[in-house]
Amino acid sequence: MFTGCSHAPSPFRIGGKWTPRIIRCLESGPRRFSELEVPLRGITPKVLTETLRSMERDGLVIRTVRGGIPPRVDYELSALGRSLLAPMAACCAWAAEHLPELIDAREAYENLVPGPVTDEGGALAPGRLAAGG
Repeated sequence: MFTGCSHAPSPFRIGGKWTPRIIRCLESGPRRFSELEVPLRGITPKVLTETLRSMERDGLVIRTVRGGIPPRVDYELSALGRSLLAPMAACCAWAAEHLPELIDAREAYENLVPGPVTDEGGALAPGRLAAGG
């Protein structure tokens, strides 16, 4: 059903902002929720909870509740989640190798695409784009 490069929706998403970061945080072993918040500066508890639940639903993360008061909850990568480490490393290596080309392409694009029209004070003219836009 989800084979190759079909146009069917992906069974899960790893391209979001936080999923790859959480995978990296869990690479070295299980962590508690509070231990994930520190390296993931900027993530809200709500978004972390939602992302972890989604990852658990997709089989990437295992959530383990241990007894005690309060209960201890650990998150760790499943075998499926760990199988993403090598492709992620390959993407990081590709990005590092091609970073100068990516920067050049972005700069070239920015020089070709007309920006918004502004008045003398720099304010954006409502509904107006520069010529060719």
